[in-house]
Amino acid sequence: MRGTIFAALGVLLLCAITLSLAIGPTGISLQALPRAISASLGWVDDPAAARDRLVLIDLRLPRTLLAGFVGAALAVSGAMMQGMFRNPLADPGLIGVSSGAALAAVATIAFSHGVAANFIQPLGIYALPIAAFTGGLITTLTLVAISSRRGHLAIGTLLLAGIALGALAGAITGFISYSSDDRELRDLTLWMMGSLSGASWPKVGAILPFAVVLAIFVPRLMRELNGFLLGEVEAMHLGVDTEKTKKLAVVMTAAGVGAAVAVAGVIGFVGLVVPHVMRLIGGPDHRIVLPGSALLGAVLVIFADIVARMAVSPAEMPVGIVLAAIGAPVFLHLVLRRGMGGWE
Repeated sequence: MRGTIFAALGVLLLCAITLSLAIGPTGISLQALPRAISASLGWVDDPAAARDRLVLIDLRLPRTLLAGFVGAALAVSGAMMQGMFRNPLADPGLIGVSSGAALAAVATIAFSHGVAANFIQPLGIYALPIAAFTGGLITTLTLVAISSRRGHLAIGTLLLAGIALGALAGAITGFISYSSDDRELRDLTLWMMGSLSGASWPKVGAILPFAVVLAIFVPRLMRELNGFLLGEVEAMHLGVDTEKTKKLAVVMTAAGVGAAVAVAGVIGFVGLVVPHVMRLIGGPDHRIVLPGSALLGAVLVIFADIVARMAVSPAEMPVGIVLAAIGAPVFLHLVLRRGMGGWE
């Protein structure tokens, strides 16, 4: 069954990547796409494909890769949180990591022309990713410090502290936005909606190390999170190092969400919806849920980005709006199911 599910998701991801490379304001036909790819790789010398090669390499490919990485990172982070909390409504934003990363990024945008310009401007395009990841990491370390008692990480305290820190970060973000001038406010508003319009190879390079770290460490949590399905005490009796698992899951979530927020702004609902869909498809086994969420998250954000590009062309809609339009009805469905005892 696992093989069938992963094969189907792989085909779906291949279709999403192909369409993302072909569709846009400057279209590349599906017939011309192989020729443009061959020319880009230097396999053929075709002057007629110069424009398609330029669009493909400089615009579409980095944007498609960025969308895939962002979707996979958010979805895997959501799957880890839901597995650890044993709650299908848990979301990476629930523990405040997204809010912390967003606050740091908003402060960077707002102060880039003001008091902190001498520190921010030399960092160039890397200023926002560095700030967002730092904000997410500081939030995570604060959460761990608050929730740790004699080496034990209390999940209930972690959850409540995350909600409180998220609310505090949201309040400060609101204050910064309220104090900004018109130009800064426009930049902040677009960024808070989540967008892939600024996709570039440096941004792909910025998120790639985090994707590699997630790919290395997340598979090590599959067995441990399966143990958590029975309860923390039962998992401990099964030989799971629960404290190590919780800390690793929180740090991996910070890395994934911080990196995604850094390059694409605030994108919601992916971490909530995708893991739940994977559980409906393949059951609660995290050997299916975690890798399946990565594939399905990448597919979802790539398709949403295609819609965002074409819905109001030649203008462009923030991808966060498209994903919110998809995620909100699904979230309501989850809430109604919970209200009717659907998970019990």
